[in-house]
Amino acid sequence: QVQLVELGGGLVQAGGSLRLSCAASGHTTSIPAMGWFRQAPGKGREFVAAIAWSAWSDSSTSYADFVRGRFTISRENDKNTAYLQMNSLKPEDTAVYYCAARSRGIALPTRSGYDIWGQGTQVTISS
Repeated sequence: QVQLVELGGGLVQAGGSLRLSCAASGHTTSIPAMGWFRQAPGKGREFVAAIAWSAWSDSSTSYADFVRGRFTISRENDKNTAYLQMNSLKPEDTAVYYCAARSRGIALPTRSGYDIWGQGTQVTISS
């Protein structure tokens, strides 16, 4: 069993920055990838970014086009924690942001296939 806890949401003005963290606990050694998703009011959940790793290669990342160049996903292996650094925030980035992990599979930063989810953290960007 793996549990995910997100921290770091809040209210910032457009153009500002926030850093979200996602701490994984439990049987974390089996996780090949973690990702961030978001859900704005009245919309479906959408992929934001993902990071994957293995014992034999460096981490690899992927991003949704609408955050590429503004958001950065990273991971601290010794803390079992993933981060989402969000810069140049826009009002349209307002959403509940969810951390997710895959409990199995290949070490690629996929946009789907995540079966473990955190509780979500609210990010609100004012104009």
